[in-house]
Amino acid sequence: MKPTLTDVERLARGAGAILREGYSKEHQVRYKGLIDLVTEIDHASEAFLIGEIQSLFPESHIIAEESGETQGDNEGIWYVDPLDGTVNYAHGIPVFCVSIAYAVGGSVVLGAVYDPLRDEMFSAERGKGALLNGKAIHASGTTELQKSLLVTGFPYDTWNTKQDNFRNFEKLAKMTQGVRRLGSAALDGCYVAAGRFDGFWELTLKPWDIAAAGLIAEEAGARVTATDGKADYISTPQSILAAAPGIHQKLLEQLKQKLTGIACQCEKPGCCLFADQVGEQQPDGDRRKTDPQI
Repeated sequence: MKPTLTDVERLARGAGAILREGYSKEHQVRYKGLIDLVTEIDHASEAFLIGEIQSLFPESHIIAEESGETQGDNEGIWYVDPLDGTVNYAHGIPVFCVSIAYAVGGSVVLGAVYDPLRDEMFSAERGKGALLNGKAIHASGTTELQKSLLVTGFPYDTWNTKQDNFRNFEKLAKMTQGVRRLGSAALDGCYVAAGRFDGFWELTLKPWDIAAAGLIAEEAGARVTATDGKADYISTPQSILAAAPGIHQKLLEQLKQKLTGIACQCEKPGCCLFADQVGEQQPDGDRRKTDPQI
């Protein structure tokens, strides 16, 4: 028996009840990395989800954030994030969710992202559109970067990685209405689906972070790819760009410039963030070479 969208939504609501019950309480916080947290609520939510999935759909293949991979029937794979936004949750910041996706043959076909504090259920079944609490949602129709509002996130190893995303953040903040950082990749993607944000990108993720939200954004009419433009945003290394169709290519070009080390060509004063890499912008517009390869 294969799951239905109703099944996935019910699982997300059940886990969401655990998050809601535990919110505002003192938590047992453990560090998986320098700034990567996990709480007892992450574990309780994940134990509930894995138990329910295995009970309803025996021999399931599950990839979950905290417990890792549980081998099973490879025809279908579950991607489970029991608490997306753990740092927010541990600090009492009300921006977090449960994210569950089901994929067949490498393609996500069902997804649900549930925000228990706002009682917002974002969900989608491939080919049938995206929903928010049962009502259809659609990505925005914006076509201009200058009129767009974006959202992004940063990796947990941001202290020691070159892919820290800060240059992209600063660059795009100067080309748009602004760039927000909420702390939940799943909600970021769903907010693009609902037209609240016009675009979302992130460079370093895990499949459980974006599997459900990526499908929901796609089904809402957003264009969703990896940040290099490839269609596969689930396979390693995971990255995502989900945006209104009218600005996706424009954002992709800007992100590719950063990824390849090409200087910004937007010609806006102060916008080029790559002067320290490929040259130093002068007041008269000339570029003084500081890189021997230029």
